[in-house]
Amino acid sequence: MKASFAEDLVDHLNAQVARQQEQIDALVREIAQLRKQVPEGRGDGAGSLRDELPPHY
Repeated sequence: MKASFAEDLVDHLNAQVARQQEQIDALVREIAQLRKQVPEGRGDGAGSLRDELPPHY
């Protein structure tokens, strides 16, 4: 009986890991697409947001 519960648990966890890997792959593809949309001339990007003035100034 314990073996059948353990096997069921392993199957459930395996399915969960497979779903998580699919989500990770989708997020990696989305990040790659977003990086392509960012303008190239931004430099290193370190501190650039702090140097910009907010829209209300």
